[in-house]
Amino acid sequence: MKASLLFGLLLVASPVGSSAPPPEEPFAQRTIGTVIDGWHAAAAAADEEKYFSSFTPDAVFLGTDATERWTRDEFRRFAHPYFAKGKAWTYKSTARWISFSPDHRVAWFDELLENAHLGTCRGSGVLVRIGETWRIAQYNLSIPIPNDLADDFTKRIAEHTTRKPAARP
Repeated sequence: MKASLLFGLLLVASPVGSSAPPPEEPFAQRTIGTVIDGWHAAAAAADEEKYFSSFTPDAVFLGTDATERWTRDEFRRFAHPYFAKGKAWTYKSTARWISFSPDHRVAWFDELLENAHLGTCRGSGVLVRIGETWRIAQYNLSIPIPNDLADDFTKRIAEHTTRKPAARP
């Protein structure tokens, strides 16, 4: 009786369901951060092999233009000339937030980025753990528009869209 009472008290007092992260989460967050930082560094160094090997085979890259929804292989064909010239693109993460599925096999993140040409951007994505390796399954690059400017940009985009046929299905 005392043993079952003690066991019951331990169950009630256990951290199951608490907001404390699992012990492996800080390590996993550092690992995810290293993968993403390495991926950005590979683009900046025009290391095409490292950059594209960071993706899952069925990965999707969403660019800043509404027509830019690329599979990994489509994106690689598009980007190859940039990498071949030794100059791809440089984005520096200035802030990043990472979350995990309960089984720690899927992670999603969002980050603020700086780019010399586009200024402040936002990247978000999903990574999946394959064995002990994390791979990017989806990445979405966007340019955040301040709310005060949204009406003007929405009108300009609508005007642009009616003047120009869609580039991709």
